[in-house]
Amino acid sequence: MTSARVGTLKISVILLCSWILRIWGGRRPRSKRNLLLLCTACVLYGIFIITKVVYFEPQNKNLSPKGLYDAVTRQPSRTYLEQDTIYRGSENPDGGALSSSPSTLKPNVVYITLRSKRSKPANIRGTVKPKKRRKYPTQVLYEHSQGIFQGFKRKDGHNWFAQREEGADEHETRDKGIILLPEPRMESRKQSNIRIYSDSAPPWFSAEDIRAIRFLADTRIHRIKQMPSSDGDLILFENPLQKMTFSIDPNATCQGMCGLIKRPLDMSEVFAFHLDRILGLNRTLPSVIRKFEFAQDGLPCPVILWDSSLSPTDNTTQSSTKLKWGTYQMILKQNCWLNGKVPKPESGCTEIHHHEWSKMALLDFLLQVYTRLDKNCCGFRPRKEDSCVKQGLNLKCDDPGSIDLMHIIQRNHDPRHLVFISNKGYFDRSEDNLDFKLLDGIKEFPESAVSILRSQKLREKLLQSFFLDKVFWESQRGRQGIEKLIDVIERRAKILLTYINAHGIKVISMKD
Repeated sequence: MTSARVGTLKISVILLCSWILRIWGGRRPRSKRNLLLLCTACVLYGIFIITKVVYFEPQNKNLSPKGLYDAVTRQPSRTYLEQDTIYRGSENPDGGALSSSPSTLKPNVVYITLRSKRSKPANIRGTVKPKKRRKYPTQVLYEHSQGIFQGFKRKDGHNWFAQREEGADEHETRDKGIILLPEPRMESRKQSNIRIYSDSAPPWFSAEDIRAIRFLADTRIHRIKQMPSSDGDLILFENPLQKMTFSIDPNATCQGMCGLIKRPLDMSEVFAFHLDRILGLNRTLPSVIRKFEFAQDGLPCPVILWDSSLSPTDNTTQSSTKLKWGTYQMILKQNCWLNGKVPKPESGCTEIHHHEWSKMALLDFLLQVYTRLDKNCCGFRPRKEDSCVKQGLNLKCDDPGSIDLMHIIQRNHDPRHLVFISNKGYFDRSEDNLDFKLLDGIKEFPESAVSILRSQKLREKLLQSFFLDKVFWESQRGRQGIEKLIDVIERRAKILLTYINAHGIKVISMKD
């Protein structure tokens, strides 16, 4: 600041004080003390004015007032984004400060941080009127569709992309329920829908898991099969060029690698797969989300790996081992096959290992999958839209011991272990209406799973895991939608840990 401007300010302060004294007029201060206080106030006010002018003086003396305004308004605001980016700066030769030029503010590391309490993101573009966006329902996992395969047939009843097999009649092909995709409709992708940017996938996925999810997400579909079942027609897509690692029956439904296409409302199957792998249970089948142009409205659908080694199931209970609730509770007390001991014939044990029930109960409680152990909804207050209410099963809870268990599945070559299928979870059930009947009779839980729930790293692992499945990530509206689902699982995990402590349940190592 020049000496002339400082002098001008001093004169302005003196004139201001003189003006105040003239206002007083004939009223003189009654004492010198009052006069001294008045002068002191004037001096302090002058210092305040001078300080303000010095503070806003531009560093560059040649900067015009318009340039000064631009320099102030273009300063980047400090938002929460700066905490997620580490910048590599360079020192200025003059003062050693970081340079604000684009060349020296390049990000060195960009990563996602997790906070214990997420705050509302800063409004970076506050002056821009936001665009009106379409509102979506909060429960993305439960978007219903009237039928994803209504577009399979034309109005005349013929398959609109059916093609005749070599040496086979068209009607014979249609009777087999096989739909061949012609070459123009065979999918070709420029990039994979499985995003793995590091040298290796997350450690909770095995090499077979990665191979399976890549196949489900990216394989070129050669043909589609429709197979009748108790739940309606099953839709399989097949790639005969890829084979499973284990041998299968030559008369099996799938001769290569196949994927089972489910409805959009079954997206919790994908959530169950990732949660199962992170907890170290490894009992669910690989699953991803994929879009099909032949599906109605192009909605993303869950696709589950078809496992031909699963044992044949009973049509009523869809289980390879038929059990009732009373028998199940008796088996839990027998500790079947624990520590390698062969159970006695009169014990009533099945071929399933004792630890399998603990793993199933743990996953079912976190996801609130009631259809396996509590199909009649006897352990919670069901809603009108629940299947047990529609079928009137909730009125048959007087004799719980006679209720059949559902979806108790094993593999032909591995009868000791269960395979968790039909993992339809419910994320909209409140904490005061959880189904604790799923935990009845369970006296132990796997240490690997409980340690992850206690470590408070479940959220971080789930985010990393879901990021691999690009279509699932986008179908849940990105990270914000994923976080809402994780919030539900974290609250249930805390309740489960409290239940373990309150009931003295053991946490032990459960090796396969």
